[in-house]
Amino acid sequence: MRIFQTLLAGAAAAALALPAAAQSVAPGAPGDTPTWVNAAKTGAGASYEAYVDGQYGDGGPTGDVSRVWFSIADGVLTETMYGLIHEAQIRQMRFAVVTESGLSVEGTDTTSRTEYLHVDAQGRPLSPAYRIITTDRQGRYEIEKRIYTDPDNQSLVVRVTIKALTGEVTPYLLLEPHIANTGVGDIGSVTVGRFGDDGDVQVRHGGAMFASEGDTHLALETDRPFVAASAGFVGVSDGLTDLADGRLDHRYDSTGDQGGNIMLTGQLDTIRAGAALSQDFVIGFGANRRAARVEAWNSFNTGLDEVLRRFNGEGDHVGWEDYIASLDQLPRLADQSTDGGKLAYASALMLKVQEDRTHAGALIASLSNPWGDTVDATSSSTGYKAVWPRDFYQVAMAMLALGDTETPLAAFRYLPQVQVNAQTPGNSGATGWFLQKTHVDGEIEWVGVQLDQTAMPIMLGWKLWKAGLVSDAEMSRMYGQMIKPAADFLVDGGTVGLLWNDREITPPWTQQERWEEQEGYSPSTTAAVIAGLVTAADIARASGDETSAARYLAAADDYESKVEARMFTTDGEWGDGRYFVRITRNDNPNDKAPIGENNGQPAMPEDRIVDGGFLELVRYGVRAATADSIVASLPEYDDQTREDRFRVRYDVNGVPAFRRYGNDGYGEQADTGGNYGVGGEMHAGQRGRLWPFFTGERGHYELAALMAMPSADAGWMTSQIDGIRQTYVRGMESFANGGLLLPEQAWDGVGDDTAHDYRLGQGTNSATPLAWTHAEYLKLLRSLADRVVWDRYEPVEARYAR
Repeated sequence: MRIFQTLLAGAAAAALALPAAAQSVAPGAPGDTPTWVNAAKTGAGASYEAYVDGQYGDGGPTGDVSRVWFSIADGVLTETMYGLIHEAQIRQMRFAVVTESGLSVEGTDTTSRTEYLHVDAQGRPLSPAYRIITTDRQGRYEIEKRIYTDPDNQSLVVRVTIKALTGEVTPYLLLEPHIANTGVGDIGSVTVGRFGDDGDVQVRHGGAMFASEGDTHLALETDRPFVAASAGFVGVSDGLTDLADGRLDHRYDSTGDQGGNIMLTGQLDTIRAGAALSQDFVIGFGANRRAARVEAWNSFNTGLDEVLRRFNGEGDHVGWEDYIASLDQLPRLADQSTDGGKLAYASALMLKVQEDRTHAGALIASLSNPWGDTVDATSSSTGYKAVWPRDFYQVAMAMLALGDTETPLAAFRYLPQVQVNAQTPGNSGATGWFLQKTHVDGEIEWVGVQLDQTAMPIMLGWKLWKAGLVSDAEMSRMYGQMIKPAADFLVDGGTVGLLWNDREITPPWTQQERWEEQEGYSPSTTAAVIAGLVTAADIARASGDETSAARYLAAADDYESKVEARMFTTDGEWGDGRYFVRITRNDNPNDKAPIGENNGQPAMPEDRIVDGGFLELVRYGVRAATADSIVASLPEYDDQTREDRFRVRYDVNGVPAFRRYGNDGYGEQADTGGNYGVGGEMHAGQRGRLWPFFTGERGHYELAALMAMPSADAGWMTSQIDGIRQTYVRGMESFANGGLLLPEQAWDGVGDDTAHDYRLGQGTNSATPLAWTHAEYLKLLRSLADRVVWDRYEPVEARYAR
């Protein structure tokens, strides 16, 4: 075994002479009710791991598989996962600093900036390794952290330099475990460090912290001893509570045998004014304490500079540089950007980071828990660290647009495990549809039927087949296994029989549309269903099933022929009364029937709720961009004179930006500025904000409209393409934060924002990075490079667009 050996000198060596902390157990179990943290991440990372025969496994070009992910918000390390991608083990790790004028806490009392450690000559990120700089708001200290994972071990590296700017400071490391994806049930202990024996080897130990729940263990090792250390329960006996008077008065070696919400605290050496302290920390994970320590020791033994080189893929090492280099379309996409390609490179990294490292192709929605700082962490939850086939499709298509030929294929092959069949646990009803939301290992979480999520796996498979990544033979096998059952459900529907869900589904009527809230006929859902059936027919013919092919086309023709009759009002409340509604519960869009209340907002007549879902009809080829129903709907979608409740479009610093729909309540409270769903309750003041990927969706429509025009002068066409770039590409880039991460939602300026002090257009605490937003940005770049919408389906367009 490799052993971590440290060299102690100066103040650190003197610290060993201090008395050890009293051998005692912290009082106050189980501590305060736990929560997660701010979901507005500025960094997210994991090691790049190469597939072995299309799966993740040890022994490939990147060696053993690292299954550690981390995130960064407010300048501090936040949710850190080990095992499966949703299994958080750390809530956050930050510093509290005692200064000559009082206590300052990192994140709360600091500003921060996020930089990438490894960039090319143009400043484009080549790996998700970060330099985070936090600065005390009163100018008393600055903390630099370099954060990355070890690709060869189950460990996370945090290299810290603290500078005392105007006076003497004493920093305290605060580690808040949330082992096994909850903030309850953790036990912890600390040691300041010692010189002694470890088995048969004499070594110098730095300080250490330990936390565990069940068979999951965490060990923080450092290259210096702590001056003092303590373990305690949050809100009662934790170090931060104790430091209110500027001193660590009570030191506890452990939290004992009773689990709870714990914090581990380590005092670092005092730093003189004008001086700096550098100290390295490695957090290892394993099935027991010893295994976790070994993972951390191995990283130290390798050398942390060398670990970074391996992470980056420098020299002969296979790492993130190699993944970026494999994306042969990325340079073309970067050429379409207005920021020199920085966001394109960061987006490529973010999509690959947010893939599980056990289940190849399992692509999640976001490495975050929405509004996490007010979300109860008593019970395990995935937040957005889960599989939705709709988000999944967006990401896989974006990765294909980049030139990634492996991940989209792995994603396609992953999909059968989230499709309902006769063997699905607890299923007694219809089969063929795809589960609403699952863990990456297929564990069922939500079971609403969303027909677009059943169509999109078919659409993805068709694209991969036409790109030559799926052979005819494999497609024939997947047709029988996955595609035919899905297409059959899109034609026949059936009665669901899974958990609470026993609804009868009659396509294209859907139990939930893409916002997971309303039942009925939806333009966006219907667009996907039609595209799914037409592409399924193409696959069926190639598989020798002409009968099913004809059946699928007949159903698609029927659905397409009734698009306007079912979803386009001619007697609506807005404008001239002619536009697509968001959704209608029956097949009469003119009866002003109410749709359901949701997210704290009252039920409203269907014709009062407008969204941009009708643009999906153009994207997939069901309607031409110049179709009368499409053109007639644009003014109502764009109307910025409407009252805020029903208004959808808000131009932000010249950027067209859009809410999901009028009357949306999925967002911060307009009356108080508070988070969504505080206390697990819906509030009347909640308001859905701007979603940046709608800027990309509109850019795609404008491209489709441009390309539908009669042949024009090449110079004029180029200028128009550039206009789309300058409006919609630049617009999406404007929503990126300092870490080049794109949010789910951005602040629209409506209501009270004192709780967060958001700037107009700034990402909110909903979820960052949102994979869908990054995917839409990349797809827009690819569409502009190709001068054709990337999500366009040729057989759909040929059959219907008019």
